[in-house]
Amino acid sequence: MTGRSQDPISEIMELQMGPSHPATHGTIKFNLRLDGETILACDTEIGYLHRGFEKMCEQGTWTQAVPYTDRLNYASPLINNFIFVEAAERLLGVTATERCSYIRVIMSEVSRIADHLTCLGMAAAELGAVTVGFYMNEARELLYELTSRVTGARVTVSYGRLGGLTRDLPDDFNERIDAAIARVRRVLSDSERLLERNRIFTDRMAGVGVISREAAVSYGLTGPMLRATGLARDLRKTEPYMVYDRFDFDVPVGTKGDNFDRFSVRFEEMKQSIRIIEQALATIPQGPVCVDDPRITFPDKADVYENIEGLMNQFKLVVEGVRVPEGEVYFAGEGANGELGFFLVSDGSGRPYRVRVRPPCFYGMGALEEMAKGHAIADLVAIFGMVNMIGGECDR
Repeated sequence: MTGRSQDPISEIMELQMGPSHPATHGTIKFNLRLDGETILACDTEIGYLHRGFEKMCEQGTWTQAVPYTDRLNYASPLINNFIFVEAAERLLGVTATERCSYIRVIMSEVSRIADHLTCLGMAAAELGAVTVGFYMNEARELLYELTSRVTGARVTVSYGRLGGLTRDLPDDFNERIDAAIARVRRVLSDSERLLERNRIFTDRMAGVGVISREAAVSYGLTGPMLRATGLARDLRKTEPYMVYDRFDFDVPVGTKGDNFDRFSVRFEEMKQSIRIIEQALATIPQGPVCVDDPRITFPDKADVYENIEGLMNQFKLVVEGVRVPEGEVYFAGEGANGELGFFLVSDGSGRPYRVRVRPPCFYGMGALEEMAKGHAIADLVAIFGMVNMIGGECDR
């Protein structure tokens, strides 16, 4: 569909891009108004994934909601698990054990690196740097293998539990994570050398998709998109949770708020995540990974199989759920894309009365038009890649 503008030699074209388009990652549509190749307006449509996350969580027990959180940001499911159970633990009035908190930090940072590798590798490949995409995907697979070894699953992990974790770390975890980190370091070094002086990559990213710090705050942007504008807001630093306040790490920031800054911030964040992991591994205490409370945590399988009390406890927790005291709470943590928050309401039963989620990339999509105006269609692909929209998180 076309229409004439006031300029007799100019033609405004309306073009629908997606949702079945490789660059839109399958679940989103851009209604574009174009003057030639230049974007005049970009109306973004979400909702094609039809997740229904919040209502699904309200149909089961608190524990049964954990697998649904895996499907929010499926590139970093462990972070979703842990932030949800941390929110529920605040309603319960319990604090995770020391060892559990350390493991949650370690696995959250492993998940963050895997998420950033996915985002940056895909973005680089979409700009033609396919080699970087292959390198980063290879490193990500090593982290997924590590995650699978720890949790028993590759992507949909369901590792978090109210009051703890499903299991402790495997005996060979330190050797495996050391090897994975060494490989990630080599990939980051190789990718940096491939891209830092690459004229094509720099021209496609620098000065594209600029958003000011004020506009970023106004849109509610968080995470790498906000830090790319120069504002060093990271919930791991500003509002510490778990045991993040025990570790020394920096918060990378940009200066211009463009695609190149967003890429660079995520790139540097992976190095800081490695710092956190190494400090946590060096100081992780021994001990249980679940609180000792039969009203919250499941009994050992030996107790379930060998005595009636353990069997009854398991049955009640599965069928009735953990009874969370009546109340409401909002808790947010630093997801890979920014502030991931859960607002939970309990009526005192074993099922959540209300669940609401604050997905960080939802706000990034709201700011997409601001960043895309005046750029070409090809630039929209790069801008969208640096928003790192995850359909399960955005559509809910």
